[in-house]
Amino acid sequence: MSVSYADVLAARETLGDVAVRTPVVESRWLSDLTGTSVHLKCENLQRTGSFKLRGAFVRISRLSAAERDAGVVAASAGNHAQGVALAAQQLGIRSTVFMPEGAPIPKERATRAYGAEVVFAGRVFDDALRRALDHARETGATFIHPFDHPDIVAGQGTVGLEMIEQVPDAATILVPAGGGGLVAGVALAVKGVRPDVRIVAVQAEGAAAIAPSLLAGVPTPLAEMHTMADGIAVGCPGVVPLELIRDCVDEVVSVSEESMSQALLSLVERAKLVVEPAGAAAVAALIERPHAYPGPVVALLSGGNIDPLLLGKVIRHGLASAGRFLNLSVSLPDLPGALNGLLTEIAAAQANIRSIGHDRTSSSLRMDEVEVRIEAETRGGAHTEALLARLRALGYRVL
Repeated sequence: MSVSYADVLAARETLGDVAVRTPVVESRWLSDLTGTSVHLKCENLQRTGSFKLRGAFVRISRLSAAERDAGVVAASAGNHAQGVALAAQQLGIRSTVFMPEGAPIPKERATRAYGAEVVFAGRVFDDALRRALDHARETGATFIHPFDHPDIVAGQGTVGLEMIEQVPDAATILVPAGGGGLVAGVALAVKGVRPDVRIVAVQAEGAAAIAPSLLAGVPTPLAEMHTMADGIAVGCPGVVPLELIRDCVDEVVSVSEESMSQALLSLVERAKLVVEPAGAAAVAALIERPHAYPGPVVALLSGGNIDPLLLGKVIRHGLASAGRFLNLSVSLPDLPGALNGLLTEIAAAQANIRSIGHDRTSSSLRMDEVEVRIEAETRGGAHTEALLARLRALGYRVL
């Protein structure tokens, strides 16, 4: 079950032009933030919107004639599903995909559009995984694991070959990590050319299973997971990836939901790139610790499949985390013109009001007071503090 650098090279030959060579772009704003050169590897621009096509195609293309006749089955929150569906379609093989309930709608629709049968099963990935394995036993279909197979790891490793060719002087490569197949493959590929490059696996804090598994020496399931980053919401890493991570990955870090929100927002605003929360994890690591990684740095944007509704929520969360939304409660005398005076001062401070609430019944108020709740847009933390200081200096009681 081991994987070698030669396997990654062979996987690239197998892929041919099925997967596109995604671009690497320099990020000036991240370079300014970190004080070193930062590049973004845009696998969010890959066919199916993520790196998953690479491993799925390599794995499925190597099935026997009998295995192809029986079809394939997979479990996925969406990106692996699309990779399996497209790979199977191109190879003329029937595919079934089990998804957790609540999987992003664009991922589900795209998976169906590539010809797969989609079945919803359970609340989280591990529920869908169990159902997919049952289906494989019952029907004889080949289970295409999202990360725990040598062909999958080798296929994902082709991303690493491209990264080191596109940025040959890279000193650090940051890779989002869930089950570990991507970071294991990238680390293996990069170390095969440049053993000195530092490889960093980046997990979501609410689904950080790799570090405890490394400590235990075996894949160790998490008791629970809580993260919006469905692409890396995996409760237990794979056996094959974990061995490679132990040998080839230099550091494993985790990032907060707030940092991923800020990273996603910044990528939209500054780089004009749409990514999903999992795809923004590497950039989130740079935001949290901008001076922790030797440069040049390459951050992998692993996927861009995000529901527009979730994108809106994450952008709002990112704006709030960046201090650009201010929720303000102010007590006012219950007199005509008091509210107008407050709003005039907020406008004079160049803040934009989004919503207003008015309450006369709060227990924190005197009989002759009202509470005004305001949501306002500001330019960031410094602007917010200046607005609050202005109101307090004018005698307003900010609750």
